[in-house]
Amino acid sequence: MSKLILTNEVTGLGSAGDVVEVKNGYARNYLLPRGFAVLWSKGGEKQVDSIKAARTARAMASVEEKAVRLVVKAGVGGRLFGAVKTADVVAAVSAAGIGELDKKKVEITSPIRSTGEHTATVRLTSDVVAKITLQVVGKK
Repeated sequence: MSKLILTNEVTGLGSAGDVVEVKNGYARNYLLPRGFAVLWSKGGEKQVDSIKAARTARAMASVEEKAVRLVVKAGVGGRLFGAVKTADVVAAVSAAGIGELDKKKVEITSPIRSTGEHTATVRLTSDVVAKITLQVVGKK
């Protein structure tokens, strides 16, 4: 078994920065020649940290850069019928083309029950939190 650090996302194996153990032939004949991975070493841990930091920065930038428009049923005065749920936020982010989120990682601090601009937080990793600006608009 070979211990490798992935430099690119490999379907079914992991994403960039992950440390994986694979069979020697798979590493020697596929991952290493194509540049999908490098051999693991103690010095490589610094490379893992920089890859993960870059990936986290890209994810935060893509989530925080634009406001997400959320169209919901609203009554007179902008009052919503119900409240905005985390699943609604995930669907709006996906429709905006920003990316796919897990609804368990979206946190709405106070219930959104009116139209206007609101914020929600997304926990990208255990220590990285991004803020999403939601523009809640009533359906006509």
